[in-house]
Amino acid sequence: MSLPLFLVDALPAGGAYQLDGPEGHHAAAVQRLRPGESLLLGDGKGSTATAVVEAAGRSGLTLTITSRGYAEPHAPRLVVAQAIPKGDRGELAVQAMTEVGVDEIVPWSAARSVAVWRGERGARSRDRWAVTAREATKQARRPWLPEVAPAAVTTAELARRATSAMFVLHEEATEALTAVDLPAGGDLLLVVGPEGGIADEELVALTGAGAKPVRLGPEVLRTSTAGLAALCVLAARLGRW
Repeated sequence: MSLPLFLVDALPAGGAYQLDGPEGHHAAAVQRLRPGESLLLGDGKGSTATAVVEAAGRSGLTLTITSRGYAEPHAPRLVVAQAIPKGDRGELAVQAMTEVGVDEIVPWSAARSVAVWRGERGARSRDRWAVTAREATKQARRPWLPEVAPAAVTTAELARRATSAMFVLHEEATEALTAVDLPAGGDLLLVVGPEGGIADEELVALTGAGAKPVRLGPEVLRTSTAGLAALCVLAARLGRW
């Protein structure tokens, strides 16, 4: 069984470490780790350290670092512009995409998005996505914590971010994601539309910026599962899996 992962701001330089705060409380009170057991610390930026529990208190653990590691970032980076869905489907999408290896998630205010992120509500929604990504990173034992953009982008802003490899999932596309050429580096930007689909004018704006419409298959997937399915295809094609 893989070791549980706890994310910290920075890994210790020496051999001793006190895991406290929310992560320490979770390790001691929820997972009930005890002396002699091992765990994994990560900074979310590729560095990890294996540690053994020396002592357990009510709100934290005293640890001894036994080994260290580093995972190079993947190339290309997998970036998903996720149209903001209604309800908790956004968090479901973020959780699943994080578990299968997304490197960055960009909330997108699409024309047909039912939910609208504005002001404090928008900030709280974005923070929920970030928390979801963090928890999913720990669940998946990922050494890299995916970024969540600080605010939702408009279609015009998304078009300005267009890269040499920008793909729009679209049910009427004729080219399959399994067949398109993929870059060796940089960002691979994948656009996932809302429940009502991508508006014609949005597709024109994105393709005009260099995006290529692609399809996954004959089925029409929900916005909360389309990104997951596409990332699985890309992970296999890029040799991540």
